[in-house]
Amino acid sequence: MRQNRVLWLLDHLEREPRADALIDKLREGVRSLPLGPGRDLLHGRWLGHPVHPLMVQVPIGSWLSAAVLDLRPGRSRESRLLVGVGLAAAAPAALAGWTDWAELHRQQQRVGLVHALSNAAAVGLYAVSLAHRAKGREAAGRAYGFLGLTAVGIGGMLGGHLAYRQASGANHAEEVPHVVSEGWHRIGAVHEFPAGRPVRRSVDDVPVLVVRESGGQIHALAERCSHLAGPLSEGTVADGCVQCPWHGSVFRLSDGWNVRGPATSPQPAFETRITDGHVEVRLRHQDGGAPAGSDREMAGQGSGMRSGGAREHGHGT
Repeated sequence: MRQNRVLWLLDHLEREPRADALIDKLREGVRSLPLGPGRDLLHGRWLGHPVHPLMVQVPIGSWLSAAVLDLRPGRSRESRLLVGVGLAAAAPAALAGWTDWAELHRQQQRVGLVHALSNAAAVGLYAVSLAHRAKGREAAGRAYGFLGLTAVGIGGMLGGHLAYRQASGANHAEEVPHVVSEGWHRIGAVHEFPAGRPVRRSVDDVPVLVVRESGGQIHALAERCSHLAGPLSEGTVADGCVQCPWHGSVFRLSDGWNVRGPATSPQPAFETRITDGHVEVRLRHQDGGAPAGSDREMAGQGSGMRSGGAREHGHGT
């Protein structure tokens, strides 16, 4: 069977490097924005998943509703109001999208750039549509509105490719509780885990990060970052947390709580014990216990790395 033409174009877009220089400049520009705590707010860490898909429902819904009303006579006032609401809601949705985009793999950024350009074209077309409507040129306003809706549809298709084909924004550690078998698993002798240094082990073919503190306490988390599967065993350990080397997400070692984004999901955590000089781990909350960050564990949520950014990564470029 012949390959679907649309999928062929999207696959080609993922591999097309000609816009990479522009992507680098835009990425650094977005990362340098003085957003402070607002950056995690825009990532959706408070929500548990990216907030951008939620925010785009307002402009898309408003513009689609305006298009429906444009098909009926005598509803120009309502259509004009909906077009304006969509334009007002597009700005914060775009800011959240760009904030997420700056922390993606290169192939995702290539598709995301075209996604953003398509949505920007839609905003421009709807702005022209609103201007024509305000001057009483309803026919032109409707025409530009339908063109804008077409651009929104293309942007939505690319957004779906990003979310479902490329898994941007997905929890990349979600499968761990479904793969790791119940019970205790021996992962090595105590002396194999130097104090303060992250060590990578494996349980049921699932990579596990193990850190032994200087006082002897041992912590274990799923090793692949929930944001984009970065190797936490290559990250920095400080202040009771580990920082992902790819995009700077910070997780608390005691329970996997995501102290800082762009990760919006915590890391699956393991209970640990020492038996006959060997470290054993067991996945926490397999029987429906409290999630990471709850009850007494929340008391330590404020701990985390005080400074330091993620190093540049060369994966996927």
